[in-house]
Amino acid sequence: MSRDPTLVWFRRDLRLDDHAALRAAVGRGGPVVPVFVLDAVEDGDWAPGGAARWWLDRSLAALGRDLEERGSRLILRRGPVIGTLLDLVAQTGAGAVFFHRRYEPAARRCEEALLDALGARGVEVRGFNGNLLFEPWEIEKKGSGPFQVFTPFWRTCLARDEPAAPRPAPRRLPAPRKWPRTEALAAFGLEPRLDWAAGLRAAWTPGEAGARARLRRFVTRALADYVDGRNRPDRPGSSRLSPHLHFGEISPRRVWQAVKQASARTDSGSARTSMDTFLAEIGWREFAHHLLWHFPATVDDPLRPEFARFPWRRDPAALRAWQRGRTGYPIVDAGMRELWTTGWMHNRVRMVVASFLVKDLLLRWQDGARWFWDTLVDADLAANTMGWQWTAGCGADAAPYFRVFHPVLQGERHDPDGAYVRRWVPELAGLPSRWIHRPWEAPEHALATAGIALGTDYPRPIVEHDVARDRALAAYDRIRKARA
Repeated sequence: MSRDPTLVWFRRDLRLDDHAALRAAVGRGGPVVPVFVLDAVEDGDWAPGGAARWWLDRSLAALGRDLEERGSRLILRRGPVIGTLLDLVAQTGAGAVFFHRRYEPAARRCEEALLDALGARGVEVRGFNGNLLFEPWEIEKKGSGPFQVFTPFWRTCLARDEPAAPRPAPRRLPAPRKWPRTEALAAFGLEPRLDWAAGLRAAWTPGEAGARARLRRFVTRALADYVDGRNRPDRPGSSRLSPHLHFGEISPRRVWQAVKQASARTDSGSARTSMDTFLAEIGWREFAHHLLWHFPATVDDPLRPEFARFPWRRDPAALRAWQRGRTGYPIVDAGMRELWTTGWMHNRVRMVVASFLVKDLLLRWQDGARWFWDTLVDADLAANTMGWQWTAGCGADAAPYFRVFHPVLQGERHDPDGAYVRRWVPELAGLPSRWIHRPWEAPEHALATAGIALGTDYPRPIVEHDVARDRALAAYDRIRKARA
């Protein structure tokens, strides 16, 4: 066994549990030096947005505390990853650098450069899978090549061996005789200069402990009713694990195991259905990374090239109304205000607000992707790209690409009593449930009783849905005919 130090380069894997790179470093022998490098180059054009930076600050603080409990510490550095890690290798005498792989285009280029730079100096460099159940290149169609449709992709995944059981965190980490210099977390400047994060603080507990607590709450309180509960934004029916998974505070294998064990304890048909439905959502996360790996240009360009000619509109006022939750459609406005306040939005509502932007307003999906990127605590390049391209009809698994969500019917179906709207659009709280999703149709006495003056207290719809739907379908029909 080697006795020289091993650097463990933390990235989107801010945990100690089920951490393959960390366990390999301990197994190699010698001291272990955990390090995190803040480098915009590693993220390319997609550096973390404001909400994600807030989360990263809290998550790094939690990781540092967890390491200290095991006799270690987290070394924080800013600067180019390659040069910073080379300096740390020289300062510590490390003979190896271990890390978990990332799959975004800029991060992949960074890893390749690191392998070349350290390999040339005789340093052992190893990447591990710590963020997915399956590596993107491991799942292929029978005729070879990447999948572009989810169902056969996930069927192929499920036909493989069960994911390995997660490994527990090391109890102690061997420390070097002398620790290298570390920067103060506050020097990273991740906290917003103007304190707009009160809603985020109230809604979330970043860090590994918060992730494990969130998982326990989900499997004990919501998993059994997940099939129906996942579509109800007025109920706590979703897992809300997405930011924890994005930052690697919990591994997908740990989630997989917990859900499987909870389902086995119940041992009923409905429990099995709920389990399969939830694990398929983990499958969509895998599919998103599969697509990003094989089609990296899709972060900016449509997967289906004919959509490069789609007649998107330019309407800054409409885009701003959407961003601020002032469209006049309550379910859309509720979702956008929940996003602004908490950094998160229910998945069903994400689909509704995205459809409204690209199909009712006919605004570019890239504009929506950028807004989500800056405001979501779970902003993930793979999922964000796949979701927006799916909604716009220009990506993978996008049939029927002409689907247009009706914002009123979606609200009435998934928020039937209006509880979600009343929470996030409080100016409508006094309306009876019959009118809560269509206030412009409410009789004058109902509006007066609720204290609402349309156009003043709450906007009238900025577009008529039926007219907008016909406009969108005509545009999609032109694309279809051009392709033919």
